[in-house]
Amino acid sequence: MGIKFWKKRSEPTDLQPENWPERLVWWSIVLTYPVWLTGGLYVVGSVLGWLLLGCLIVMILARMDHPDEYDEIVISPVIWLWIIGMIFMEVALIGGHVDFNLGTGMIIKSTIGWAKGWAGLALYPLAGCLKIRTGIISRAVCMVGLHTLIIVPFLLITPSLHLPEILYVSPLRAVGGPGDSFFDVPLFEIDHTTGDLRWRLFTPWGPALGFVGNVYFMICLQEKDQNWKSLGMAGAIVMCFICKSRLAQVCIILIPAVTTLIGRIRRPLTLIGLGVVSYLGGILAPMLLTAASNFWEDFKGARADSTRVRFALKRIAYRRWEEEAPIWGHGIVESGPHLVEFMPIGSHHTWAGVLFVKGIVGFFALVVPMAATIIDLVLRASNPRYQLGKVGLSMIVILLMYTFGENLEILVYLYWPGMVIMGMALQESLPEDQPPPPPGTLLMVRSSDGG
Repeated sequence: MGIKFWKKRSEPTDLQPENWPERLVWWSIVLTYPVWLTGGLYVVGSVLGWLLLGCLIVMILARMDHPDEYDEIVISPVIWLWIIGMIFMEVALIGGHVDFNLGTGMIIKSTIGWAKGWAGLALYPLAGCLKIRTGIISRAVCMVGLHTLIIVPFLLITPSLHLPEILYVSPLRAVGGPGDSFFDVPLFEIDHTTGDLRWRLFTPWGPALGFVGNVYFMICLQEKDQNWKSLGMAGAIVMCFICKSRLAQVCIILIPAVTTLIGRIRRPLTLIGLGVVSYLGGILAPMLLTAASNFWEDFKGARADSTRVRFALKRIAYRRWEEEAPIWGHGIVESGPHLVEFMPIGSHHTWAGVLFVKGIVGFFALVVPMAATIIDLVLRASNPRYQLGKVGLSMIVILLMYTFGENLEILVYLYWPGMVIMGMALQESLPEDQPPPPPGTLLMVRSSDGG
């Protein structure tokens, strides 16, 4: 198994992919728009995680055959929590199907859906074990930002040319998926609640583009070349604003500020500043609370019909979970009543969706790894010796915020580069001349940093 692509080597300066994992990641990101035109993004994002798992297995076998020639592997206990949690998602899925007598055929179909969705939340962080440099991911994402800046001006004029909203639906729709919007090529979109124009580019709906834009923005901050960094950030910002998602516009301002603050939390000036802010906050509390309440009401009122539907879907999901299937959930997604425009119950909200479909078992299968990841990455982000701590923390914070507006599993095929970066951050080790990482990073096998 003396394969060339697993040999130890120093990082080159041209950022060209050097091995099969890097090639898979590089071309999957760089070719986002060409693959989108074929309707194949859902297929690529669903399969790539399993291909990277295959690469990891090859790496482990190569290491067993030639221990002196290949780097050892580290798997953070937090990554193991993600793996165990997503396995329990499948257990909950089977339990729900059995509980409601849905049959073997439906179990197989739903398991395929699990392999394309929930499994990715474990597979992509696990890919952080591979010899993939962060520079490869950041440069590829910046190139997508450039492509966005090139294509968006043309898409902005398409409504004026009276072109159709949907150019076509790819024949790849035949492979199966959540809906036509995952395989179509839209030129623009009309918000049916407000009548406003919005654009979703290569994503199935507008807010999903804002989700991807936020992930891409934080990845672009890691780029070393200033020209590429500027282009990537500009492209990500454009994504967040043309989709007209309220959550996207809040996140792109809030998350960099939060991660920067945590990254500097050990500095005396930061602690003094927080003390002053805390003191002033106590004095100005009534005014600040009123301002926050007004902001929240304005936030909900910006698209009142959308907010009404989202809250109704959440209430229905919680009530039916509690009354009908508290342990294993219902096993499958069901369409809601006319009140919610027949949208799937539990959609637009990860926690409501998990409880409705996977029950309390699925809920803890997600909340435990997420909580452990937040704790681990907060410790790393506050330690400047970890280079990937802040970007890793930003990824899990983005995921946490979007659990209240999207279903994480259904969009993992789009934001997976952020999950790979998060996996690298969880497995990053300090240089040998520095003290060991904080408690919670239990080394199973030692590895050099893939970043």
